[in-house]
Amino acid sequence: MKTVLLIDFGSTYTKLTAVDVDNETLLGTAAAYTTVQTDINDGLKAGLAALNKKTGHSTYDECYTCSSAAGGLRMVTSGLVPELTGEAARLASLGAGAKVVGVYAFQLTEDDLQDIQDSNPDIFLLVGGTDGGNTECILHNARMLASIKPTFPVVIAGNRTAARQCQRILEGCDVYVCPNVMPKFGVLKIEETQKQIREIFLNRIIQAKGLSKATELLSDIMMPTPSAVLQAMELLAQGCDGEPGIGELVAVDVGGATTDVYSVADGMPEHMNTVYKGLPEPYAKRTVEGDIGMRYSIQGIVDAAGIDRVSRLSGLTCQRAEELIADLKEHTDKVPNGDPELEALDFALASLAIEEAVTRHAGTIEETYTMMGQTFVQEGKNLTKVQQIVVTGGSLIHTARTEQIAAFAQYSPKKPASLRPKQADVWVDRTYILAAMGLLSQHYPKTALRIMKKELEFYGNSEQADSRRRVSETASGSAEPVAHG
Repeated sequence: MKTVLLIDFGSTYTKLTAVDVDNETLLGTAAAYTTVQTDINDGLKAGLAALNKKTGHSTYDECYTCSSAAGGLRMVTSGLVPELTGEAARLASLGAGAKVVGVYAFQLTEDDLQDIQDSNPDIFLLVGGTDGGNTECILHNARMLASIKPTFPVVIAGNRTAARQCQRILEGCDVYVCPNVMPKFGVLKIEETQKQIREIFLNRIIQAKGLSKATELLSDIMMPTPSAVLQAMELLAQGCDGEPGIGELVAVDVGGATTDVYSVADGMPEHMNTVYKGLPEPYAKRTVEGDIGMRYSIQGIVDAAGIDRVSRLSGLTCQRAEELIADLKEHTDKVPNGDPELEALDFALASLAIEEAVTRHAGTIEETYTMMGQTFVQEGKNLTKVQQIVVTGGSLIHTARTEQIAAFAQYSPKKPASLRPKQADVWVDRTYILAAMGLLSQHYPKTALRIMKKELEFYGNSEQADSRRRVSETASGSAEPVAHG
């Protein structure tokens, strides 16, 4: 039996997963508080002790790790036009597993530089202009960055005509040059830039965040946690080596501070009379909503949905819902623990978090008229035909109402312009193995895929799935489901 240990150093918890790769089985999972502020080994040892009690193992043949501890991979991007090179830079950063803490377009100002210094990113991504196009903006921004002598690495991935000149302007800084993320108008080319970002993460950032303290145990520290999850989603959707995947999917991870959404789907227009607007998006896409979360970002859910909807979905009065929300803001570690009011409130908040986050992630379509007659304009990804939804996060896995919450990721006649999935089955990651399987897939892809297909709870063509769909339809109509009904 060959055993592999997979570790995810999260911002709050260090999550451990042990697998037997020969028999393609999950041996056990465990978690402990991440102790990155002191010695990361303390939390790791506590997690290992808990895991070893479950598995009976004390040593492992191999060990691989991902991390979002100490803020994860924090990036700032700068492009020319917000909807074009600026968006390409943002997509490249998110797909590499970063948390984008600043996005700038056009020429940087002195105020922008102060904000960038205050945010102290791990990496700055400098782009702008198609190849052979505008060079003035990216050169100006390189000079502005050079003036503050950045201590963070700068990745240049803009107009190839100006890239080496930008590198010379930033001489003395830690600079990397990659191919243009948008070499031609409407063409997205972000793979090389993402690879470079991950290499910087491995070579520099894990040292700065103290993760190198754990290297005696590890075979490799491989990638940021969101990047590992995206790898797992690509594998689960597409399959490998004769082992089929489950098809195009949308995945949602609802956390305490953020909500991450992933889609592995083509997403292009389906009909001849639909025109695509904007930059084509990657087949495997990730977005993160920093203002949508169950505790630290709870107000973002209320702001997006309104307290009236929270009240209707939870069955609580607006006043009572506001009282409980105020308490959760102060006590972010509070969980329902059988409290019916908190369970009802968490159901409403999680449902609305998924609805808002997936709506932002998915594309939109609008009707217009031209000389040729009726035409539709699509912007972003069309996910209406996606038939699989994968969900995880504490508010979804510690409840019996996971399907009902997941239903809010689907299309609603109340928002007819949103291109969310119209009808989908649900897969639930109740043991937090997605990041671990993304890590495992780097060496054992077929094993990782088979473990996911066995371990993720599936709610498909069954009475439960039909019930979930009825709840979704009700939520889309005049009456919404309530927690006590």
